[in-house]
Amino acid sequence: MAESICRALRDGALQGELAPALTIKDSINSPFGFHAFAHVLAQLLSNILAGKSQSRGLVLLAFSRSPAYYVELLKKRGLNVGSSTKWIQILDCYTDPLGWKQRFMEGEKFSNFDQDVSNLSHTCTNVRDMDELFSSIITLGKAGFVGEGTVRFCVAIDSVTDMLRHSSTSALAGLLSGLRSNDSVSSTFWLVHEDLHEEKVIAAVEYMSSIVAMVEGLTSSPHMRRSNLDNSYLEHSSTKGRFHVRIKRRNGRVRVICEDFNVEPSGIKFTSISSEDAVISQGLIPKVQFNLQLSEKERNDRARVVLPFEHQGNGEPIQIYDGRRSLPETKDDETPLMTSEKGKDKGSGKGEIVYFRDSDDEMPDSDEDPDDDLDI
Repeated sequence: MAESICRALRDGALQGELAPALTIKDSINSPFGFHAFAHVLAQLLSNILAGKSQSRGLVLLAFSRSPAYYVELLKKRGLNVGSSTKWIQILDCYTDPLGWKQRFMEGEKFSNFDQDVSNLSHTCTNVRDMDELFSSIITLGKAGFVGEGTVRFCVAIDSVTDMLRHSSTSALAGLLSGLRSNDSVSSTFWLVHEDLHEEKVIAAVEYMSSIVAMVEGLTSSPHMRRSNLDNSYLEHSSTKGRFHVRIKRRNGRVRVICEDFNVEPSGIKFTSISSEDAVISQGLIPKVQFNLQLSEKERNDRARVVLPFEHQGNGEPIQIYDGRRSLPETKDDETPLMTSEKGKDKGSGKGEIVYFRDSDDEMPDSDEDPDDDLDI
């Protein structure tokens, strides 16, 4: 399932369609969203390096971690960081997001970046201006990667939650919508901490996505119960969970799938759900108050039901009235049920209706059907 997400981002957008977008959600009870984000990031960069992706490179917006952290992460995943400027550009929104350091240190270097970090990192000093941020993303993508024809690139945002600290939901939605509709953007994905926002904010972020993935923890380590929450517990034990994904297809249908994962010090590992777990999950589905299946007795009872348009002939063949033609008249039709003459049998056949006109000016009834000429 995680591989299908990576393939969707790798294949990118078709001509005239919005770029696929992935939202990864986590919470304090299952704080493993960044591990899923790092996995998707590494897989997508591997496809870009192998020439299997629609995009030529990736622009990473670093809000929650420094560019140096991502350089070390890529080195651990076996990616050649020495040539990273050809396939990744990092927009540093972590070091000086509001420009305070640049203003008060008067141009002095305030970061001990190595050469690899300096080559691929570009500092953003005003994350509040969404228009300027969008312009910086497009500029880095178009100028940073060289290719024939239209150059497409992917955009990754490591924390939408940090972005919302400096901007409104509508401004963020405008940025995400602009990225998806831009012809140069192949795909985009981001991480958001669900429990730190109102439901309407999460709904707006999910609305901008074609794929929504939620991280759910199944077991918790004793280290998580401590007041000082960090990632040190991953060095001692692995933590399992479940990865729920909702994918919106191009035909409008929605597919919901899930997969187990195990967070280890080396990274996150995804595995398919076992058959026993699938049976348990099926048993947890709430029972409804109706059943679409019919028993043998119910089918027989349904077959014996007389429909309203079926005229019963008391042993004679059934004649079905089709709404246009009249049933053939019998000899009994000529015999009235009761007559006004004395001495006659009053129960001889059927009833009749006698109609008297109110005046001679009233037109007599015609036996002809006024709608007989209509082609129905």
